[in-house]
Amino acid sequence: MDQGYLMSFAMNAITMTLLLVTPFLLVSLVIGSLISLFQAATQVNEITLTFVPKIAATILVLIILGGWMLQQIVTYTTNIFVNLPNLVK
Repeated sequence: MDQGYLMSFAMNAITMTLLLVTPFLLVSLVIGSLISLFQAATQVNEITLTFVPKIAATILVLIILGGWMLQQIVTYTTNIFVNLPNLVK
């Protein structure tokens, strides 16, 4: 196992993490911005108004993209286990 392999392994892990987290972050950002605009326009400062739509949107993203995310994780994990014997050399 050399330094180049470790760097590529770390880069792949970070890339996979960003790929799987990005949909949740983008949806949360958009929903939060829209709710903030609504609260600023109507001067309604209810704390639960921000959390409930974000949670609902997160669950919706998980329902829609959950299969794709699981496929990505399984492929990544399979590649790690397939390349595991090459690490011992």
